[in-house]
Amino acid sequence: MTLDLIVASKAAPIGLLAIAASTNSVKPGSVQVELKEGKTVEGNATALVYYEGAKYDTINAIARLLGRLFPESDLYASTSPITSTLIDHWLDFTDNELSTSDFKAQNDAFKVLNKHLTLRSYIVGYSATVADFIIFGALKNSLSFARTYKSKKESLGAYLIRWFDFIQSLDDTRKAVESVHATQKKQDKNAVKAKNVDQGKFDIGLTEAEMGKVVTRFPPEPSGYLHIGHAKAALMNQYFAETYKGKLIIRFDDTNPSKEKTEFEESIKEDLKLIGVESNVVTHSSDYFDEMYQLALKLIKEGKAYADDTDQQTMRDQRMKKVASKCRELPVEENLRRFEEMKNGTEFGQTCCLRAKISVDDPNGTLRDPVIYRCNLTPHHYTGNKWKMYPTYDFACPIVDSIEGVTHALRTNEYRDRNAQYQWMLEALALRKVVIWDFSRINFVYTLLSKRKLQWFVDRGFVSGWDDPRFPTVRGIRRRGLTIEALKQYILMQGASQNTLLLEWDKLWALNKKVIDPVAARHTAVLEDNMTVCNVQGIIEKQVKQLPLHKKNPEVGTKKTSFSPKILLDQEDAKTLELNEEITMMDWGNAFVRNIQKEGDLVTSIDLELHLEGDFKKTKKKLTWLSYDEDVVPVTLLDYDYLITKKKVEDGDDVKDLVTPVTEYKQAALADGNVKFIKKGDIIQFERKGYYILDAEATADAPAAFIFIPDGKAASTASKHK
Repeated sequence: MTLDLIVASKAAPIGLLAIAASTNSVKPGSVQVELKEGKTVEGNATALVYYEGAKYDTINAIARLLGRLFPESDLYASTSPITSTLIDHWLDFTDNELSTSDFKAQNDAFKVLNKHLTLRSYIVGYSATVADFIIFGALKNSLSFARTYKSKKESLGAYLIRWFDFIQSLDDTRKAVESVHATQKKQDKNAVKAKNVDQGKFDIGLTEAEMGKVVTRFPPEPSGYLHIGHAKAALMNQYFAETYKGKLIIRFDDTNPSKEKTEFEESIKEDLKLIGVESNVVTHSSDYFDEMYQLALKLIKEGKAYADDTDQQTMRDQRMKKVASKCRELPVEENLRRFEEMKNGTEFGQTCCLRAKISVDDPNGTLRDPVIYRCNLTPHHYTGNKWKMYPTYDFACPIVDSIEGVTHALRTNEYRDRNAQYQWMLEALALRKVVIWDFSRINFVYTLLSKRKLQWFVDRGFVSGWDDPRFPTVRGIRRRGLTIEALKQYILMQGASQNTLLLEWDKLWALNKKVIDPVAARHTAVLEDNMTVCNVQGIIEKQVKQLPLHKKNPEVGTKKTSFSPKILLDQEDAKTLELNEEITMMDWGNAFVRNIQKEGDLVTSIDLELHLEGDFKKTKKKLTWLSYDEDVVPVTLLDYDYLITKKKVEDGDDVKDLVTPVTEYKQAALADGNVKFIKKGDIIQFERKGYYILDAEATADAPAAFIFIPDGKAASTASKHK
């Protein structure tokens, strides 16, 4: 029997590959391994096995399957229930304690492993088992473990390191690691050759496009704020208009007065300007209500549309079951009479809608007599009470595109089924042809882009408004610290692909870091919670020096830095210090730790002795600190989690079941006095804490509030929800 194991090369579960190698060494050809390029093989799974019609897509499930199917490998102790139960315990431990983005929880797990391995060579028993390989693989893929193993290995514990190095030296483990490295090297080489394809590109070559004659349009509905998905559409339309030396029209699709507000229209204009999308031609679908009314009459008179008073639910059921409406064959005169009642908003007129007479049973549901006009008595924010009925988007869009001279309608491929409907409207009304080109919608993990669902969060007070830093609106992500430059670069990198992808946020924030790091001023902050006071020997009185705000960019300016006999340290840093250890205090120099006072687990006081002639290259700990004097400024540090707990929202999901319980985190801190000169919207770095944007300047009642900016690293973009 041969089992096919598929694993993701960019996030390869080394433990599973080692198990496969061990199994094949005992029984050659038992496991056939395929390293598939990417971070996942299907959904979120990094490994996949199909066996007897069942799918196994978690590392532990596959490990158990391999151990049980090939007992001759003796990796699962199938003849000893006690031993196999212990193996199960450690597999669960890996899932629960090691496979987490919480670095503190991981560090606690490392301590448990170190203690367990005190007198043991293996996790369970007297030979390598599934537990050894799976735990080794989890540690190998742990950023926290890798960083500590490289910089201060001894802090992980002597027994854990001994075991890790031993498992790493085993032939089966080496084969697994080498196979992954070889595959990654080959795939990376191919990736360089296909760089343009991987990055995405817009130079797709529009069909029927003539230089100087291309007209594109960006048609947002003024019913919400511009979000990151809209930004992609806007930039794409601008790109093609400029590439072909043509024209971009910004058109507000204001055909539903119940949802639209002037406030939204103005904000969309402002946000488009921010991302550099501007046009001399700004129009509204409502500019053409008269023309659309006449064209609707034309369809009725030609027998291509009918007025239907069927209730909404029945109509929906009939369309699903491909059943014709009772009104489908009404005479033209009756349809005209009903349409006039709709126009006047009479009681009967309000029970009707106008439907295009296309098909009853077409496999494409969008062609089953779609609604093209509905009654709505809400006053329109431009036309007032002139109209009591309004065209649907499906009717208005092709008409206005044709009238305005649009040559290429670019829209997301969620509309692909409606393309046939779009073309039917143009042909039925004898209007000028428009070329449709669709592209993939931009989707992010843990993120909702539906305006209706975002409005739900606003209405229930889960967020402060449409510019909330947890929102994917242009205003929200700017408030979170994303630069417009990074946003534009990222969207242009995505290109005009038609592949629907669920994107991680890490690359966008990593790109943003490249933009802000060279210019972000460096400051210092210490968390107030249990901060530790240090007495510094070797300095008698406070001294003040001018230091650069950015060591690599003198143009950023300088800051005043105070050096005094008393300084403040973060409690987490204080806990790491050991008696007589030499440390480096950043921007000052080296010092010896001469005394440590504690109350329980908390460090309450530390005595330091300056050793400024010491070599900072030889110290392991470089700490940020703050002079304990009147110059320090209280600040609030804010961080946020995703609004929802599910990575990918499915069609049947109810948003209220996915709400993250806690999404805002606040910490009180003290910062150096230079932050008093920072203005709202300025981006800085609190050294060793991360990048922050000033969201609110200090007032008499509240300290300045700084929002943490993710930097693209796993810890900064991972969901905090447990």
